[in-house]
Amino acid sequence: MSKNKIMRTLLTVLIVAGSIGLIGWVLTNNKKKNAEKTAVVAETASGDVAVRVSPVQQDTLAVDFSTNGNFIPAQQLNFAAENSGRVTRVLVDEGSRVRKGQTLAIIEADVLNIDLESAQAAYQNATRDLQRYENAYKTGGVTQQQLDQARLQVQTAQARVSSARVRVGDANVRSSINGIVNKRMIEPGAFVNPGTALFELVDVSKLKLSVTVNEGQVANLKVGDKVNVRASVFPDLNFGGTVTFIAPKADASLNFPVEIEVASNPGGKLRAGMYGTALFASENATAVTTVPRSAFVGSVSSNQVFVADGNTAKIRTVVSGRVIGDKVEILQGLQPGDQVIVSGQINLADGSKINVIK
Repeated sequence: MSKNKIMRTLLTVLIVAGSIGLIGWVLTNNKKKNAEKTAVVAETASGDVAVRVSPVQQDTLAVDFSTNGNFIPAQQLNFAAENSGRVTRVLVDEGSRVRKGQTLAIIEADVLNIDLESAQAAYQNATRDLQRYENAYKTGGVTQQQLDQARLQVQTAQARVSSARVRVGDANVRSSINGIVNKRMIEPGAFVNPGTALFELVDVSKLKLSVTVNEGQVANLKVGDKVNVRASVFPDLNFGGTVTFIAPKADASLNFPVEIEVASNPGGKLRAGMYGTALFASENATAVTTVPRSAFVGSVSSNQVFVADGNTAKIRTVVSGRVIGDKVEILQGLQPGDQVIVSGQINLADGSKINVIK
């Protein structure tokens, strides 16, 4: 026999021996697993359901939370025309910064000036009539009633003069806040009537973050609380803020609107309409009762768990709260130390006999 044939024969023998050893190891491992399964079956051969349990725990959790919202201007005003007339001049454009009392537009006031002049003439005439009635009353030429009527006419004429002056003043549209012209809805030459929209002004020197919180969160808030505020476009910056408003009533989604005044806006980086996040932190921590999420029959919304009472499974209806990772807060129905079943529930009914597997 040649040397090469001897080598091939030895290699074949080694491969066959290795394969036989591998098959033996696999068979031994499977035998061990089958023995373990047989042991479990032996434990439950009496009809008891094999289950695993976990104790109800008391955990200490911080009440920190975050919620998203939009930045809104501290003030926003929509100016409308007070009188009819033609717009003669518009003194600002969109984006213009304006100050309180600044004239934004001028509306033709010829008719209003005529009304003022007529009111002033009527007032002067009523004043002269009153003087004549007062002189005549001293000599008995007029009655007290006629004198009182003359005085009333003077008061009425004076009120008309004041009203006319207000209307003339309203012909010049003036800003009542410091802010920026966000929209301009008129052009020179346009005719406006009372109520016609003229400008939209916003004050973004101070912004507010408008968010909503649920009833569990609003219970821990109060006006004046300090809050960390971040913007989606500037995730590394903390602008800070203070809670200035908490709605006394929930909205249609059963959440409570909350407004947070932003402490600073350096460089005017934040703009109204941007997305922001409020980070509510608390120094206090609360003790809560929790169970593993797997303890619930079906899902958390079922609000039912099985409790191990000796070697018997008893179904228990609970009131669940927050889901915290793989745990669920229990508000009612369980006490710390109770043993809840976390596996094997599919085979259980109320009163089923169980065998707890460690």
